[in-house]
Amino acid sequence: MGFTGELVFGRSERPLLEAPVFGGAQEDDGGRIASWPPRPGGWQTLQFHRSLPGDPEAVLHAVVEQSGAPACIATVHDSDVALVMGLEPGGGRWDAWLNLKTAAAMTDRPLAELDARVPEDAAGALAWARDAGFAESTDAPAVEAVLRSHEPFAEELFDTLLDHLGFPPAPDPEPEADAPGR
Repeated sequence: MGFTGELVFGRSERPLLEAPVFGGAQEDDGGRIASWPPRPGGWQTLQFHRSLPGDPEAVLHAVVEQSGAPACIATVHDSDVALVMGLEPGGGRWDAWLNLKTAAAMTDRPLAELDARVPEDAAGALAWARDAGFAESTDAPAVEAVLRSHEPFAEELFDTLLDHLGFPPAPDPEPEADAPGR
C-alpha cells in the first residue's frame, strides 16, 4: 500500500510545521507527519499521512496567509495519483492532476478531458512559480511533459514538478563517514 495523505509545500524562515494552522503538531516516528529535506530559501515540504488538520484548501489559504508566499498542497491517494492545488498571496489559484491515466480512472472522467486541461494547468503552475521568484527559464512544454508523465509514486512526481518549476532542489544529506576511527 502506498502513501495516502497531503504534501504541503510552502516557504517559512522557521520550521513550517510551527505555523499556527498545524496546531502544534509534531513529527513522529510512526510516519504520520514528516518533513522532507528543505529546499534553499526556506521552501519546505511536509508530509501528512491521513492527518492534515483540516480541509486541504483551508490549510492552503492559512499557509499562504501566514507566509505571504505562494504555497501548494498535493492530495495523494495510495501513491497512485495526486491533485495539486497552488495558491498565490494575491489569490491566483491553479490545480493539476499528477498521473493523468490513474486520475481519469479514479474520477470517471475521460482522459482526453484531463489531458486537454494540461496546457492551462501548466500555465497556472508557471505563473504561481514565477510569483515565488522561480521558473524564469522554464517553458510550458517542460511542465506539460511532467503533468502528462507517469511515475509509480505520485509523491515523487510532485517533487519532480517542483524541480521543473525552477525551485532549487534540496541539498543532498551529508554522507556519513565510513572510515574507521571517524
